[in-house]
Amino acid sequence: MEYSQQVSVNTLQRLPTYLNYLKTLDENGNISSTEIAKALGLNDVQVRKDLSAVSSGGRPKVGYNIRNLIADLKEFLGYNSVNDAVMVGCGNLGRALMSYRGFREYGLRIVAGFDVAEEIVGREVSGKPVYPMENLPAFCREKGIRIGVITTPAQAAQKSCDLLMEAGIKAVWNFAPAHITVREGVLVQNENMACSLALLSKHLNEMLEETEK
Repeated sequence: MEYSQQVSVNTLQRLPTYLNYLKTLDENGNISSTEIAKALGLNDVQVRKDLSAVSSGGRPKVGYNIRNLIADLKEFLGYNSVNDAVMVGCGNLGRALMSYRGFREYGLRIVAGFDVAEEIVGREVSGKPVYPMENLPAFCREKGIRIGVITTPAQAAQKSCDLLMEAGIKAVWNFAPAHITVREGVLVQNENMACSLALLSKHLNEMLEETEK
């Protein structure tokens, strides 16, 4: 299957949710977009539109063959090919991400880490070497790395991103609690844990206030 159709960022963010749900089902069966929407609490029109952008397998009154739809979603999301990445910042979070084996299922393989701390440099994390920061550009160019993951302290995030771009990185996954800027042609995806925690805390406080009334 080849699909060149452009999809929105919101659609891209929903597609892994569909995939994860489908993987809990019997792959030999069929499922409709309406059933998927109901199970996930989403709008069925939106789900139908999302799936039509990545798969031509839907049939009226039959739906999608689950195994084929899983295959279409994996191919569209790039999960069938593995992209090597580097970790910049090998503190607690960086080491935890380097040790997580589930990334490979989603087409990501962290092959090395980089840090400025002498007590970390020269060690291995789950069999992956940790190098000094000055080695970053040469390593990425030599290995053809195109994805960088940043878990540094806030004050080091932009400098780390600049080094990654110098090395030819085209996509940055930023876990640092800082806004970073990238040049045209480089994608940055921010994971703002502080923002997520604030939303959770606000929701919880509102619920508690309601129960106390």
